[in-house]
Amino acid sequence: MSARRQLIEVDPEVSMVKQCQILGVCRSGLYYEKKPQFSREDLEVLNRMDEIYTQSPFYGYRKQYEQLMREKFNIGIHRVRLYMRILDFSVIYPRKKTTLKNKTHPVYPYLLRKITIKHPNQVWAGDITYIRLEKGFCYLVAIIDWFSRYILSWRISNTLDADFCIEALDEAIQKFPLPHIFNSDQGSQYTSTNHTKKLLKHQIKISMDSVGRWADNVIIERFWRSLKVENIYPIGYDSPKTARKGCAEYITYYNQERLHAGLDYRTPREVYWSLN
Repeated sequence: MSARRQLIEVDPEVSMVKQCQILGVCRSGLYYEKKPQFSREDLEVLNRMDEIYTQSPFYGYRKQYEQLMREKFNIGIHRVRLYMRILDFSVIYPRKKTTLKNKTHPVYPYLLRKITIKHPNQVWAGDITYIRLEKGFCYLVAIIDWFSRYILSWRISNTLDADFCIEALDEAIQKFPLPHIFNSDQGSQYTSTNHTKKLLKHQIKISMDSVGRWADNVIIERFWRSLKVENIYPIGYDSPKTARKGCAEYITYYNQERLHAGLDYRTPREVYWSLN
């Protein structure tokens, strides 16, 4: 029920028309129910495409289409291609054009191609991913220390504005030694003036992935895969609140207990704090 309908009372002495006039609302608005952004069928396709990408991030729209056809989804190849653009699998956003750069924002070069990362706080990486819920989705931003794989901060949001990215950055800056380089994609959240000014204020060099090259930020992409395969897909959260609680528990486990072969079977926390 809409908020406007809650204001209207059944009153034999004051008609609904008169009450609407008094409240200054349109009567037709009493019967309007907001439609969801995506239908249940749309969400099923988006969620399955997210799973396919998590397992095979090198799949283009043709392979995505062929896989969906094998699984009997009723979808055309042009719709798959549209959903690939809507999701933008280098950083998974279920809204159109969310990762296309804002032409009014400066874009910085990728700085990590020829450097060896030897210690914590040399490079931090930030990224956003799509988290499916039973009847919708939300977004998770995380900042990771490239060397140790330690998750420094994170936030969950219902919207894709830059605020929750800046909140995560503020927390990381307050809690940990500053990095030399901060790497991200070219999404508008990271090219926004507020985000880049904060990095430059602290004399942190800004690095941005090349367009379409998910591997440029591969460390956090691997974390997304672990999070989804080990936590989000098996559990299936029903709301941002439960997703926030579950992600908090998983990130604690990931940082403090989960062994990494690439870290000589140590935890991210052990590697990060052993050199700080």
